[in-house]
Amino acid sequence: MSTVNTQIVKESHGLPKIAIGVLLAILLFGIFVVGYDQGQLFSLVEGQKAFDDMWTHEFYHDLRHAAGFPCH
Repeated sequence: MSTVNTQIVKESHGLPKIAIGVLLAILLFGIFVVGYDQGQLFSLVEGQKAFDDMWTHEFYHDLRHAAGFPCH
């Protein structure tokens, strides 16, 4: 008598849901920083001075225009 060994292989096609969630969070944070941040991000460290300086606004100024965000 001969024995037959069978092997079941399960293939997974797709990204894990946690990876998609992390990438989506990074995307949303990037959109906030480039498109809407007027000093909120640095105000956690600098306080009211961050709203006057608007470092992120000035740093991403041309990128905002290229992406279609109005800023003035």
